[in-house]
Amino acid sequence: MLLYYITDRRAFSGTESDQRSAVIERIAAAARAGVDYIQLREKDLSVRELERLAHDAVSAVRANSRTTKLLINSRTDVALACGADGVHLPGGEIPASENRALWTKACDRQPIIGVSAHSVEEVGLAYSHGADFAVLAPIFEKEQTAGLGIGLDVLRQACIRSSAQPNVEGPASGVFAVLALGGVTLANAAACIAAGAAGIAGIRLFQQGSLSETVRRLREIEVDGEA
Repeated sequence: MLLYYITDRRAFSGTESDQRSAVIERIAAAARAGVDYIQLREKDLSVRELERLAHDAVSAVRANSRTTKLLINSRTDVALACGADGVHLPGGEIPASENRALWTKACDRQPIIGVSAHSVEEVGLAYSHGADFAVLAPIFEKEQTAGLGIGLDVLRQACIRSSAQPNVEGPASGVFAVLALGGVTLANAAACIAAGAAGIAGIRLFQQGSLSETVRRLREIEVDGEA
């Protein structure tokens, strides 16, 4: 099971400096706990501020894990400048195949590319253009977006479709994954995995409470599913 922590420093209390420190501490904790991917998603920051935060985030990941990968939301230039492992492309961005081509022209290492998707068709498009994974959302209703959950059937269809289409350019990891996002909790994560999701993505899920306990309980779902 892949675990994907998406940051939101504004959810932490205190001043901007406090929030910045808190999100870096949480990134370090996520890396120590064995989270597979972390997306630095601080869209309100200027490019300069984002790059400064990204450098600190990269340092936090490298100091605490040999396997956790850090992705920067949208800004490929910042990801390259700070030595991140890849980029996450929101809907409407250039295709993953074009982004990968731009990256490899500037850098001799392959990026990890994630793509946001909100339908079966968008997951299929991400797959066909060689993204490493798609984050499909929102799976469940959330309090602030009641009625907008797309549901487990759509998740199941997306997982089936992505495994049946040819890639334009294969993902760097060699295997495409669909991750479930949106209202996913410890109580319903197992249903997402049963529907075919390769992993779980979240903001609050990984940013609130004991991160090590959250990771442990999610990993237990994987073990139970293999039993």
